[in-house]
Amino acid sequence: MPHVGRNMRRFGISLLRHVSFPPSSFAAPAGARTRARARSSFAGHRWPHEADPSSALRAHAQDLTGRERRLLSKLYEGLIGGQRASLAEGITLVETQHPRKKELAQVLLQRVLAHRGERESRRGGTPVAFRVGLSGPPGAGKSTFIEVVGKMLTGRGHKVSVLAVDPSSCTTGGSLMGDKTRMTELSRDMSAFIRPSPASGTLGGVTRTTNEAIVLCEGAGYDIVLVETVGVGQSEFAVADMVDMFVLLIPPAGGDELQGIKRGIIERADLVVVTKSDGDLLVPARRIQAEYTSALKLLRRQSKSWNPKVVRASSHTSEGVPEVWAKMEAYRDAMLACGELQGRRRAQQKVWMWSLIQENALCHFRNHPGVREALPHLEERVTKGAISPGLAADLLLKAFASPSP
Repeated sequence: MPHVGRNMRRFGISLLRHVSFPPSSFAAPAGARTRARARSSFAGHRWPHEADPSSALRAHAQDLTGRERRLLSKLYEGLIGGQRASLAEGITLVETQHPRKKELAQVLLQRVLAHRGERESRRGGTPVAFRVGLSGPPGAGKSTFIEVVGKMLTGRGHKVSVLAVDPSSCTTGGSLMGDKTRMTELSRDMSAFIRPSPASGTLGGVTRTTNEAIVLCEGAGYDIVLVETVGVGQSEFAVADMVDMFVLLIPPAGGDELQGIKRGIIERADLVVVTKSDGDLLVPARRIQAEYTSALKLLRRQSKSWNPKVVRASSHTSEGVPEVWAKMEAYRDAMLACGELQGRRRAQQKVWMWSLIQENALCHFRNHPGVREALPHLEERVTKGAISPGLAADLLLKAFASPSP
């Protein structure tokens, strides 16, 4: 059926988010047969036996219209040239929910991935950027801390990008996007790029496209990528699966800190920073530092080459901020020396591949004609208690598995 073919095509595109192929021109040879061949390769989903994913995506790139080729070429050239406007437009493209634009975003991403691979090859396999995720409870001073650190790093010659995720309203889906307004100095720095994005109900404290935005920032030449997330619950540390180092920011004098923050997020932290360590809060900050230092000793080590540290810092006086960055550099050097950082990135790619598979499989399930037809009736019977949710789920899965009429 035509709509099933289109869904499979979109589903297949999502599987290619982490597949790289040699750089090629966006130019496409003329002829409808090429476009038909590209469409059939996605709709038929015959990659395992007849073609590899790289060839399928290259065929898709050849299916671009002249206007789309010009758009992607302009975005790519501007992005690798370090133009912030092109980077912002590229991130907008990967964040879109429009089916065709999502496919264009994948073509752009593969081109940027190939460019990044060439740069890393020239560096002997060393990553071109250091990715740091920062999370913490509301009021921990995340945005202020990031601005102070960012200004210090740009002053040392680094290019810093900040991907800030703001919580979205459960009612309207809107987001205040207040992070950029709180980083007034850093937002005016030409060596920095700040991109706020709404969480849009995505668990994990990051958007589903944050990983792709990181790739684009690295392609644009930013060697430090900071990802600020929302929340500190059990489901709010997905950022740890897309960065090299996960930093937990906690404020002093916040009550019983070890009970207020979930154990899961503490276990993933490579560095804990007690913020606002100045003035009247200096003594509570020292107490919290001692408590977390003791608590971290009881947790299982994630790395053989690094023990999580607890440090204090003040964004108001900048005291302790250089020391925090020194700890981050020490972590990066230790992980690079033993090869754990590269291994961690490889494992993260697989995690995100399966995350996207689950998301797109659920979307494909909901759009299946048999499921759409049976869903309202089964939902009604479940709410009335006529059948169990488990039986309804089994019936929907059978409808999904049965061939469409």
